Amino acid sequence: MEKITQTAGRKSLGEFAPDFAHFNDDILFGENWNNGDIDLKTRCIITVVALMSSGITDSSLKYHLQNAKAHGVTRSEIAAAITHVAFYAGWPKAWAVFNMAKEVWVEETPADGMAAHQSKMAFPIGAPNDGYARYFSGKSYLAPISKEQVGIFNVTFEPGCRNNWHIHRATSGGGQILVCVAGRGYYCEWGKTAVEMKAGDCINIPAGVKHWHGAAKNSWFSHLAIEVPGENSSNEWLEPVTDEEYNKLP
Repeated sequence: MEKITQTAGRKSLGEFAPDFAHFNDDILFGENWNNGDIDLKTRCIITVVALMSSGITDSSLKYHLQNAKAHGVTRSEIAAAITHVAFYAGWPKAWAVFNMAKEVWVEETPADGMAAHQSKMAFPIGAPNDGYARYFSGKSYLAPISKEQVGIFNVTFEPGCRNNWHIHRATSGGGQILVCVAGRGYYCEWGKTAVEMKAGDCINIPAGVKHWHGAAKNSWFSHLAIEVPGENSSNEWLEPVTDEEYNKLP
C-alpha cells in the first residue's frame, strides 16, 4: 500500500501552532490516511463527499479532488459521486464542486489514466506490446516478470482493449493462469458468459480451451499471464472479438 506523507502543517504552522501541525501531519495524514482498512481511492472519494456535504469549496477541496484523481478516481466516477451526493447534500453544493472538478479533470488523457493505473500495482506496465498488436483490438503493454523456470508476464490493456479468441495448445500439460493485479476486465470462454476480473482474481485456463481476455470499456486492466509448462506448447490465435459481443458487457 502506498504511504501518504504530509508536511503542509509544519510548513505553514510549525512555529505558530506546532500541536496543530503535529495533529495534521502525523495523525490525520499519518495514522488515519495510512490505515489500511479502507483503500486510498475510496478514502479520497469519502473525503471529497465530506467536504462537499459541509459546503467547503475552497483550496482544500481542490487539493482533495486532485488527490482523488492521482489515486485513480476517474472523471466518470467523480461525476457519479458528486451527482449522488447532490440529492442528499444540496444541488448548489454540487454545482460548486463540479466547477472545481472540471478544472482538475479537464485535461485527462490516456497518459493520465496510465499513471493512475500504475499507482495501483507493484508491477510495471512495460512497453507497448507491438509484437502481438495484430492479435489485439486496442492497445496493450507487456512487462516480463520472469523468463526463467516459468514464464510470467504482466499484460496491461487500455480501456476497451481485448485480445482475439485464442487457444493454448499442448500434447500434455500446458495452458495458462491469469492473476488480475489492477483494474477491471473480463475472461470469456467460447460458448460461456464472460467472467468479470478484479484485483486478486485468478483464472485457470486449461490447454485446448478457446477464450479471450481484456479490459472493461471504462477501465484499465492488468493481469499476470503465467505459462503452465507442457509438452509441444503453442498458441493458436483466432478471430477478433466482435464489437457486438464486447459491447454487451457492462
